[in-house]
Amino acid sequence: MPLFGNTFSPKKTPPRKSASLSNLHSLDRSTREIELGLEYGTPVMNLGDQSLKFEEGQWISESGGSVSGREMQRLKKRNLQLEEENNLLRLKVDILLDMLSETTAESHLMEKELEEVKTQNRRKK
Repeated sequence: MPLFGNTFSPKKTPPRKSASLSNLHSLDRSTREIELGLEYGTPVMNLGDQSLKFEEGQWISESGGSVSGREMQRLKKRNLQLEEENNLLRLKVDILLDMLSETTAESHLMEKELEEVKTQNRRKK
């Protein structure tokens, strides 16, 4: 006979309800944005005095400076074009220098052969 009454017998736990009673998970993205206000807009980041905005896959400066973000992008593009043109011109200069050295070497070789022919003609006389 137990001292304090019946032996320990816990009650049965009731079955769990479904994980979520909300039907928001079944809605498509645009409906969820309207319902929950998930229109975030363009990502913006502040670093020191600079404010950067993420547009078309690139971070563009929004604030300060004497040049606007669009102008900076245009200048970067122009700089890239000029670097490519500069590389092409350097290649052309290298090719021209190679051609010049080849022509100079041929000229020296021809002068040497000419001198040899002249000395042979002098010996025959």
